[in-house]
Amino acid sequence: MKKFHGKVILVTGASRGIGACIARAFAKEGALVIINYLQNQEAAKQVALECTKLGGEGWAIQADVTSESSVNQMIEEVLEAGKIDVLVNNAFKSYIFDANQRKMAWELNWEDYQLQIDGTLRSTHYMCQAVLPIMKKQSYGSIINMTSNLVERPIVPYHEYTTAKTALMGYSRNLAADLGPFGIRVNCVAPGLVYPTDASKGTKEELKDLIISQTPLRRIATPEDVAGPVLFLASDWSQFMTGQTLFVDGGLVM
Repeated sequence: MKKFHGKVILVTGASRGIGACIARAFAKEGALVIINYLQNQEAAKQVALECTKLGGEGWAIQADVTSESSVNQMIEEVLEAGKIDVLVNNAFKSYIFDANQRKMAWELNWEDYQLQIDGTLRSTHYMCQAVLPIMKKQSYGSIINMTSNLVERPIVPYHEYTTAKTALMGYSRNLAADLGPFGIRVNCVAPGLVYPTDASKGTKEELKDLIISQTPLRRIATPEDVAGPVLFLASDWSQFMTGQTLFVDGGLVM
């Protein structure tokens, strides 16, 4: 029996990169995966097709996760499947990780922070608020929020991005404390630099080499490395874990 057979999994920002990889990994284990996307319908439909070929099922649903009404509309569509077992909040406001082009502390204005906070925290809040009534009714659910190892070690100080991800970690812990009695678990996965993705394509070779040299496992994460810990936190193998953050960075943060 496949681990997620009969389960309904919703992954935000899943038309490409880490999100698409997570969606495919769930499908391989028999899940019905909802592939949320903002703009790239063709890519999302392709991921949905791949999910079905892998032995699960894929539905591509468009929604802007920074809009409460758009999120609520998506959840209504998802409920045609009857339930939501797992929510993976993977979507975030686009950000280019380029150490040479980043804004320095004295160049930032509040709007820079607000964009990332909206993309990371506001979107997660809307998604959680929308699924909580369903999960409470089920007395079961797993929410996994994607943060970053930069919250523990800002090897490059991407100020606005890291600030938003740090806030998400605090939000997740508070949520875990409140939702535990309802059988709902909330955890985070914090990858290091993941390559190749659209966000990391601006990362220079010398920075990659520096990170590799300081990483005990001596390489950079791939999207597949991130999918495994997400599936673990979604499964009953981690049924007594909540409020935790798993760092997936080869030991760079320990």
